[in-house]
Amino acid sequence: MGFLFNVGDRVVYPMHGAGVIESIEEKEILGERKKYYVMRLPVGEMKVMIPMANVESIGLREVVDEETVGEIFERLKHQESDITTNWNRRYRANLDKMKSGDLYDLAEVVRGLMLRDREKGLSTGERKMLENARQILISELVLAKQIEEDEAFHLLDESFSTKVEPTGKE
Repeated sequence: MGFLFNVGDRVVYPMHGAGVIESIEEKEILGERKKYYVMRLPVGEMKVMIPMANVESIGLREVVDEETVGEIFERLKHQESDITTNWNRRYRANLDKMKSGDLYDLAEVVRGLMLRDREKGLSTGERKMLENARQILISELVLAKQIEEDEAFHLLDESFSTKVEPTGKE
């Protein structure tokens, strides 16, 4: 079975967020004994059990380093938003990006939805998606930069509010 994580590793569980592996436990569920990673999510103090056999299909990965976080925010500042006006298509594209577990994709979803919210407002479904995506992004920022949750929120708002330069008109 592919690579394994160790207790103390900081990992990201796509669609749930970043956390720390607290223990590895063997449990019998429905008559089957399996090994699980027990992961604690710092945001919301939640614990998740992840079957070790499913790690690769789930897309569990290590938390990025501080340098990568900086590069991602830098790239996003210089990238135009390519949000389709079709709500359904946009929602599906954003959901796929979130499921990918890639931090850049996730940050792109947050930025795109924040910009759209500022310009046109969001539907209830997209507002929920933005909240969820922001929470997941915040959880990784907390672990990658080793900062508090409110600091991570501030960093996020700051880095996304600076970029809304009008194109062509003064």
